[in-house]
Amino acid sequence: MPEKIEGDFGRRERKTKTPEQALASLMRLCARAEKSSGDAMRLMKGWGVDPGEARKVLDRLIRERFIDDRRYAEAYAREKTGLNGWGAFKIRRMLVSKGIAREIIDSVLAAQDKTSAEGRLREMLERKKRSTKAAGEYELKGKLMRYGMGLGYDYESVQNVVEQIVKNGM
Repeated sequence: MPEKIEGDFGRRERKTKTPEQALASLMRLCARAEKSSGDAMRLMKGWGVDPGEARKVLDRLIRERFIDDRRYAEAYAREKTGLNGWGAFKIRRMLVSKGIAREIIDSVLAAQDKTSAEGRLREMLERKKRSTKAAGEYELKGKLMRYGMGLGYDYESVQNVVEQIVKNGM
């Protein structure tokens, strides 16, 4: 019978996986949803796979096209701009944190339509304006600027759109 340890309630034992098990698990995960190479390495580290073996597993996943960082970055950027209304700065920051190479990020973001990005920003800020309580124009501008910057758009774009929105009616 396992020994009961005081204060260890609810904690699960960490499962380790062999490289073969990690490969099979990642193949299943990648078949269901896009994963980046950084995601795969983090998962294998959590599973206790030796870093050298993890690299071999990752190389095989890339070779067999289960993992493709460019495809992942394109899908991620498309999803975050379309569904969440994010701007290029926030998408870049998140892709860097996922271990995507800067060259891939640059090419994916360069391919995005800049005019539709401004339209999304305008739509997001107008929606935010309707739900924002502000004592005056200055306070409203500040709140909209913070919101637009938080979405990951550049300062000049946010400032121009906020000026137009506030000018068209407080």
